[in-house]
Amino acid sequence: MNCTISTMDEVSLNREPVYDDEVEEFEIDGECAMTEYVGQNGNVMQGENPLPPSVGMEFESYDDVYYFYNCYAKEQGFGVRVSNTWYRKSKEKYRGKLSCSSAGFKKKSEANRPRPETRTGCPAMIKYRLMENKRWRIIEVELDHNHLMNPISGKFYKSHRMMGLGSKRPLLMDNADEVPNIRLFRTVVIDSEDSGILNFDEGVLRNDVDLPNNQLNLKPGDAQEMLNFFAHMQLMDPNFFYVMDLDEKGHLRNVFWAEARCRAAYGYFGDVMMIDTRSLSDKYEVPLLVFTGINHHGQSVLFGCGLVANDAIDSFIWLFRAWITYMVGRPPQTIITDQSKSLKNAVMEVFPRAFHGFSLPNIMKKVPDELEGLQEYDSIRMAFTSAVYHSLRADEFEASWNEMVRRHGMGDHKWLQALYEDRKQWAPVYLKETFFAGAFPLKQDESLASPFEGYLDRQTSIKDFLNSYDKAVQEAYKREALCDLESMNSSCVIKSRFYFELQLSKLYTNDIMKKFQDEIEGMYSSYSTRQINIDGPVVTYLVKEDIQVEENSRVTRNYEVTYNTSAAEVICLCGLFNFKGYLCRHALSVISQIGLEEIPPQYILTRWRKDIKRAYIYDYGRNGIDINSPVHRYDNLYKSVVKVAEAGRKSYDRYKFTLQALNEILNKVHLQEDYL
Repeated sequence: MNCTISTMDEVSLNREPVYDDEVEEFEIDGECAMTEYVGQNGNVMQGENPLPPSVGMEFESYDDVYYFYNCYAKEQGFGVRVSNTWYRKSKEKYRGKLSCSSAGFKKKSEANRPRPETRTGCPAMIKYRLMENKRWRIIEVELDHNHLMNPISGKFYKSHRMMGLGSKRPLLMDNADEVPNIRLFRTVVIDSEDSGILNFDEGVLRNDVDLPNNQLNLKPGDAQEMLNFFAHMQLMDPNFFYVMDLDEKGHLRNVFWAEARCRAAYGYFGDVMMIDTRSLSDKYEVPLLVFTGINHHGQSVLFGCGLVANDAIDSFIWLFRAWITYMVGRPPQTIITDQSKSLKNAVMEVFPRAFHGFSLPNIMKKVPDELEGLQEYDSIRMAFTSAVYHSLRADEFEASWNEMVRRHGMGDHKWLQALYEDRKQWAPVYLKETFFAGAFPLKQDESLASPFEGYLDRQTSIKDFLNSYDKAVQEAYKREALCDLESMNSSCVIKSRFYFELQLSKLYTNDIMKKFQDEIEGMYSSYSTRQINIDGPVVTYLVKEDIQVEENSRVTRNYEVTYNTSAAEVICLCGLFNFKGYLCRHALSVISQIGLEEIPPQYILTRWRKDIKRAYIYDYGRNGIDINSPVHRYDNLYKSVVKVAEAGRKSYDRYKFTLQALNEILNKVHLQEDYL
């Protein structure tokens, strides 16, 4: 008896470019099916519930895609028709689209008694294309229909009686023995009887001594440790997802995994995402790539993890496609990565509509390595820092940068040249129109902790990391839960006479409120707020502030703040609202001067509020769950029952005893319910 681990095949998200109209136009409201049920020979198992189509599935022929979708359609109760087929000049098919038979609408007829309209403009469909490996891959899926379906009536649709397209063989759907075999490739199967044997269709996973650069560097036992980890995670979280990327010989290249909580958290905080590749750039033993966001306390929140064979563009593209597939095609607005040509090209390929910024702390960390050998390094570093952090306008940055390069004769310095070419992706002065939610530090001493801080360093092995993974994420979940409890049960001490401080103290979490209070305190170093221009409803103010530019040096800077009286819109030259998600001291000074007592509602972001009930599950531990939450009660009971099932399956006697005990418990629960 074999059970299939939830996974997708090695080429499902790899190699072939996916164009804009094929990546970002997902309009999927429901859950995307990720589990592939296959036998050891790789053939689709026929049963009462054929697996639904999903992005990345591959087939040997054009006809096999049609057979597969038609089988699924018959079971669901709708018909199939070929919407489009694309041909090359050689008349070879290279792309196709299958739709529900209710797609579109019929053309108007001039007949006296036209047939009644039976179509509904149904959006359900799949798109597929011919890949370089001569297999047909599904590249887009829409599962939702806009009409009722009846599986009983499925046999009456024309597509379920017709011959296979482009083939002489009939599609005999009513005889399971004659249904064509449709192959999905290289899906991982693990034996459920604890033998630990790995099987890969068309290949065996091996740990070669001299690994090519496109294979994951695994030590003996790492592959089995990985599968054990995934199996354990699935037991604890039925919606845990992972996918493996294998080469043509069955060697493991890349891996992606995520818990159900990752996707739920992304639903709340997915406007900005950071992709941490420090383990690759710093040559860690674990080649880990971490997808994270910023939660309502300003903490890092996990969106998924991956292991990659190398830092080549192909590895990143595969991993990003795996991630976006898991997130059912919803890309973030802003993505932050290290400055890397491979990352830049991969993000452009998979997330073409997202703004891609480079991590400023990572760039600043590279300054000593890249510039320390130059003469007058201290002077260069100070000029570099001043241009980056103290420029308010683009022309100021350009002038400071050009003066630094000219004075120190660095016109041919390749790293600085590349940095300057990418300046609109990392220099704060160019990023004021992009929302970052606190994920882009504006001060040199600011940083964001990784979810695996303290659990991963250069020497940590894959085995040790996987063994400590659950502990690390549970600690992060508990930190979030404790901050939730603290914010709900207490508020920050009010430090000023401004009513808007009291207003936000009732709405924002304590961590965000403390950061907002820093801006309120900063109002006292902002002075001489005066009106300098009126243009219709837009009034411009000038706010002066003394800022520290060097260790023992302060200068006075002028900040222009515009206030639109008709829209209650306030915009400051410093751009802090987009960087941090709350108003700056200069904007607050203007609001105070014009007599507004409350912050306008458009500047109170839902993502920071403490009174929002977020649906994803916090793991409080057995003795610390929120007993008032049915979701938390269910989660805790489920984990307890899983442990009982694990212990009870080990022998027939244990199984009988466990089953009897569970029945007794269920009867007692029912009696308790009747009594109440």
